[in-house]
Amino acid sequence: MESSTIATREEWLIARRALLAKEKEVTRARDALSSQRRALPKVRVEKAYTFEGPRGQTTLRDLFGKHRQLVVYHFMFAPAWTEGCKSCSYVMDNVEGGLLHLGAADTEFAAVSRAPLAKLDAFKARMGWRFPWVSSGESDFNYDFHVTLDDARGSVEYNYESVTELRKRNEIPQAPGDLPGFSTFLRDGDDLFHTYSTYMRGVDPFLNTYNLLDLTALGRGETRPMQWVRYHDRYDT
Repeated sequence: MESSTIATREEWLIARRALLAKEKEVTRARDALSSQRRALPKVRVEKAYTFEGPRGQTTLRDLFGKHRQLVVYHFMFAPAWTEGCKSCSYVMDNVEGGLLHLGAADTEFAAVSRAPLAKLDAFKARMGWRFPWVSSGESDFNYDFHVTLDDARGSVEYNYESVTELRKRNEIPQAPGDLPGFSTFLRDGDDLFHTYSTYMRGVDPFLNTYNLLDLTALGRGETRPMQWVRYHDRYDT
């Protein structure tokens, strides 16, 4: 909403300092929440998940490379689609620039989608991205991590809630299909552990464009999330 109040510099400083106190509270709360997130118990990955990658068959262990941690983005790109999800593309536009720094923190990144590798490679080239992107095909990976919803495959939960309840509230599509999210994994030797997954608004903190817009007087300027977002090669010049 556009700010309608006009103030003197002195009045603005009073209001800004009051807001700063609240911002510091949020920062401290976020730090505490991050600590609680790190303290979550780990779940051993028992299945031998495999993917189609540029070098052929790739395992979940392979995606770690030499690192102990792995961040996976569940990118919405169903096998029948001709291009990746617009909103997921917006997420990766926001994230990709910082990925090269993850290695310094002993962490690797990969995107995973169900579409065939040839489609992923073509779309990746169109977007100019460099991050690793592999195809999970029809493996259990997407279903086990609840980012491809399908009653027949036992994937009936999203964001830790019943798909039925979410659909009653029109928070997700009515039809089965793919949805976004992040999952993180830890490696101890060759033992792999799932440590965290986040979905829906949990993706918001990684959208730097939103973070910048949230600093402005007009904010995000949208009536529903990402309504204004386009593929970055399709904005009106």
